[in-house]
Amino acid sequence: NLKGTSLKNPGSIRKIQRYVQKDGKCNVHHGNVRETYRYLTDIFTTLVDLKWRFNLFIFVLVYTVTWLFFGLMWWLIAYLRGDLDHQADNQWTPCVNNLNGFVSAFLFSIETETTIGYGYRVITDQCPEGIVLLLVQSVLGSIVNAFMVGCMFVKISQPKKRAETLVFSSNAVISMRDGRLCLMFRVGDLRNSHIVEASIRAKLIKSKQTKEGEFIPLNQTDINVGYNTGDDRLFLVSPLIICHEIDEHSPFWDFSQAHLAKSDVEIVVILEGMVEATGMTCQARSSYVGGEIKWGYRFTPVLTLEDGFYEVDYNSFHCIYETNTPSCSARELSELQGRARLPSPEPSRPPRGQGPERPPEDKSQSERNGDISKMESESKV
Repeated sequence: NLKGTSLKNPGSIRKIQRYVQKDGKCNVHHGNVRETYRYLTDIFTTLVDLKWRFNLFIFVLVYTVTWLFFGLMWWLIAYLRGDLDHQADNQWTPCVNNLNGFVSAFLFSIETETTIGYGYRVITDQCPEGIVLLLVQSVLGSIVNAFMVGCMFVKISQPKKRAETLVFSSNAVISMRDGRLCLMFRVGDLRNSHIVEASIRAKLIKSKQTKEGEFIPLNQTDINVGYNTGDDRLFLVSPLIICHEIDEHSPFWDFSQAHLAKSDVEIVVILEGMVEATGMTCQARSSYVGGEIKWGYRFTPVLTLEDGFYEVDYNSFHCIYETNTPSCSARELSELQGRARLPSPEPSRPPRGQGPERPPEDKSQSERNGDISKMESESKV
C-alpha cells in the first residue's frame, strides 16, 4: 500500500516504501474486500488470527452463552412441568431435584456441561424431555470444548514468537569474494534449541516497465542464494553469512555503486524451518532497502575458539568494516577481468622459406668470425 504515491507512473515514486518491515510484518493492507463470508467459512483460522483480547473475549462469550442457553432450557422444562410450584410437595417427582429457579438452573447447566457433578442437583428418571436435553447438552458441550480449547492451544503454540529469536543483520553488504562481487547478509539464532531443516530465500522487490509499456509495481525477482549448490539449506548453529554471487543471471548484474544509491530497490529475505521443540513450521522475515545495502563492506567475524568450545559474540553481529571494492557493476568488472586475461598478440612471422633479406655482412667481419671459429675448434681438440 503506497499511500500518497501513484503506481501508474514509475517516475512519480520518490520516497521508497517498505514492502516488508524490518521485523517481518508485511506492509500491505487489504481494502474493499466484498466477499467477507469467506472468513466465516474458515472460522477456526479466523479465530486463531484474531488478537488476544478478541480471542479471549470470544472464548468467554461462547461458554457463557452456552451455559445461559441450556440453563434457560432447564428452567423452562421445570416451569412447564410445574416443578417450581411443587417445591414443598414431597410426593412430587421433579425433573431435576433441588431446582427452584433460574439461578439454580444456570448452575445445573454449568455442572452438566463441565461434568463437575456436585451431587446436589440430579436429574430424575421421570423426565424424558430432561434426558434428551441432557444428551444434547453433553454432545454440544464436547464440541464447544474441542473447538475452543483447540483454538486456544493453537493460538498459544503458534511459532510466531519463535521467529523473534531469529535475527538478521541490520545491513546487507556488497564486496569481493573469490574474485567476484557478492551480495551478503547475516542470519543467526539466539536459542540453544535449533531450527530443523532451515532454508533461506531472497527476493528483489522492484517496480519495472515491460517493453510493451506495461508498468508492473513491486515486481518480485528471485535472488539465488545457493539453490543450485544446496547452500540455501542451513545448519543454523552459529551465525552464517548468506552469499549471493552477482553473475550474469543476477538482477544486480548491471548495478554499480552509484546506480544502487539512486535505485528504489528492496530485498526481502525469508528464513524457514521447523521448531525443534514442537515440530511446527516457523518463518522469519526481514528486508533491506537501498540505503541499507552497504557497498564495499564486509561483516566482522563473531565466532571465536575458546577452551573446548566455540563462542559467538552477538555484540559484533551487526558490525561491518570497509574493504577495497570496485565501484563498477559486475558486468563491467567481468569485462575488465576478461580483457586482462587475454594473451598479448604475437609478432607476425613470414611464410616458411621466405624469410627477410639479411644485410650483406662485411668481408673483414666474416673473416674475423671464421678465424674465431677456427680458434675454438683448435682449442676443443
